[in-house]
Amino acid sequence: MADISNLTRIASQVRRDILRQTHFCASGHPGGSLGCTEYFVALYFEVMDYKKGTFTMEGKNEDLFFLSNGHISPVWYSVLARSGFFPVVELSTFRHINSRLQGHPATHEHLPGIRTASGSLGQGISVALGAALEKRLDGDDKIIWCLTGDGELQEGQIWEAALFGAHQKVDNLIVTVDWNGQQIDGPTKEVMALGDLQAKWEAFGWEVTVLEKGNDMAAVVETMQAVKGKTGKGKPQVILMKTAMGKGVDFMEGTHHWHGKAPNAEQLENALGQLEETLGDYPYNPNYHAQHA
Repeated sequence: MADISNLTRIASQVRRDILRQTHFCASGHPGGSLGCTEYFVALYFEVMDYKKGTFTMEGKNEDLFFLSNGHISPVWYSVLARSGFFPVVELSTFRHINSRLQGHPATHEHLPGIRTASGSLGQGISVALGAALEKRLDGDDKIIWCLTGDGELQEGQIWEAALFGAHQKVDNLIVTVDWNGQQIDGPTKEVMALGDLQAKWEAFGWEVTVLEKGNDMAAVVETMQAVKGKTGKGKPQVILMKTAMGKGVDFMEGTHHWHGKAPNAEQLENALGQLEETLGDYPYNPNYHAQHA
């Protein structure tokens, strides 16, 4: 049984990491990162079956994760570091010159945990489908996980991938949509309304699960485990996960204004005061990469 209290403690530290990463480089995307913290913590610390302590690009006989909305890299980097993929202190190099922690994840820097570049929106599900089909061909029964944003659903490639996944009966894939109702230019309903997402995905042939409390750790873990149990039955799975952009920081929560804006020193102090330090903040060493190159 999942230790929800411990996962919640980890989530608090991850949120602190997100804020400090974006503040130290005065750049990045804290809003969506904060909103997806429960998802990432649940995935890497409880739900996903992967080989801790080792990393290969092939990822044979383990679950794989692909991030489509790559701009929320701060939350992924934090969880990868806290899971042991690379030293936690390396988070202090986020978006610095020559860092392995680019603003959008990339493979050129050979950062453990990253298997494909992302950030060009709309591409992640297609990549995840390819990985899922490869596992099928290899007789590998593990699961492919993929996260995409709701504003990202305005990309046509998303729906091409949705058609393909259902037609090919790719039933070892779980896509999660971060359904926070916000994108960089404003609320999705004002920029380009998404309509009935559940009906859309069902019409495209996917089995849909709506997660109403995407920032409730217990609900996230329970839902992810339940959907994992639905794989292997002929249909790709999608979780529509309702979250609040900027969750955990009162002045950031529920607005698009923090989609791509870093907190200044005063705002950082305010935000950190709202979040418990549970695993220890990493020391700020922006020269870490040069020292260990």
